[in-house]
Amino acid sequence: MTDILWNFASFIIALGILVAVHEFGHFWVARRCGVKVEKFSIGFGKSIWSKTGQDGTEYSLSVIPLGGYVKMLDGRVDDVPAEQRGQAFDTQPLWKRTSIVAAGPAFNFFFAVFAYWLVFLIGVPAVKPVIGQVQPNSIAARAGLESNMELKSVSGVKTPDWESVNMGLISHIGDKQMTLTVAPADEFGIEEIKTLDLTDWSFDPEVESAMSSLGFQPFTPEISTQLTSVTAGGAGDAAGLMAGDKLLSANDTPLTDWQQVVELVQNSPNQMISLVVERNGETLNLTLIPESRSVSNDRVIGFAGIAPQVAEWPESYRFDLQFGVFESVGKAVEKTGQVIGLTVSMLKKLIVGDVGLNNLSGPISIAKGAGTTADYGLVYFLGFLALISVNLGIINLVPLPMLDGGHLMFFAVEAVTRRPVPERVQDMGYRIGGAIIFSLMAVAIFNDFARL
Repeated sequence: MTDILWNFASFIIALGILVAVHEFGHFWVARRCGVKVEKFSIGFGKSIWSKTGQDGTEYSLSVIPLGGYVKMLDGRVDDVPAEQRGQAFDTQPLWKRTSIVAAGPAFNFFFAVFAYWLVFLIGVPAVKPVIGQVQPNSIAARAGLESNMELKSVSGVKTPDWESVNMGLISHIGDKQMTLTVAPADEFGIEEIKTLDLTDWSFDPEVESAMSSLGFQPFTPEISTQLTSVTAGGAGDAAGLMAGDKLLSANDTPLTDWQQVVELVQNSPNQMISLVVERNGETLNLTLIPESRSVSNDRVIGFAGIAPQVAEWPESYRFDLQFGVFESVGKAVEKTGQVIGLTVSMLKKLIVGDVGLNNLSGPISIAKGAGTTADYGLVYFLGFLALISVNLGIINLVPLPMLDGGHLMFFAVEAVTRRPVPERVQDMGYRIGGAIIFSLMAVAIFNDFARL
């Protein structure tokens, strides 16, 4: 219950910030263009707090925290006194109306740059993307990837850490091939380009990571079979396991690495596993019955609630992704550009069918992401805000009526035809656009519940 409340609170804070940024973009540019703003609201529905400023604008917090709006003086909606016609949105030149509408998404992109600037200024711990195990006969193995190679770039985009690698790999969903620039182990200064044939690449993000689907795993320090924690009330606790226990064998099979334990537990839901453990120099025989958990595709796996001891990362692999005040600006712009490129690419692939609708995420998934990153710390939460801000900006630019992109589409037609799009056509567009948007929202929310 605590996790749910934390996720919800983090989601409300994140959404409030991003909506405020987006709507402030419309508000700020409207004011600069001489348009009267009657109300600036964060949230929908009944106001729980409001104040009218000296500028005549009502600033409001509303009860439903799932969006916001800026209400401008508009002759198409209200009767506008003759003396205020010059302050109405609908009487403004086309370039002003376009600027006001485009300002919302633009401010989302500016905010992403600002958030990433703070991330790079504060610094975030990272590890070099060095390849660990490579699965034989996999896509990665056929391309010539080997253990201990460091990934330098994905299709020309630099990848200083695993987050960058993951973004680069995901951007190639639906493509026929991609290139990886790697630095072979013990060959300082030498780089090679490997081409991966993606013709047979099958990637389901609900089941595995992009890396594992290609056939390789990140390097990780040695993971022993000695336990560092046992979840209270979990299957391991019920079996009598304790932190500090070393797992020696399971079902009469010696245990030499942690992956053996993971595979055995996951493949044995509600089944007895005979364990031999070492505790304080003594050998004990225990019986573990893993709990069952449902994952995607109705698959059921075992879960024991135990965690192993992990060795320290080598110093040469660890670094802080941190830059100075001015260098962070360039890095933030570059990072925002990469996220914009990835988002646009995935949106295009969603439209043409290269990416399935089951990959859409809704408010529940976003709330989980908000809660998780907030739990990790400020710098991770800022990165999450930047990512969602970019997505919000791009989605609003989609040329569907009801979105900013729909308005911009009508303005583009007006620029060509030299007259506004008829209100009857606009109204029909809003109905069609609304149906599409609400259908996609329904799919996203359904996907969220399916992932629970």
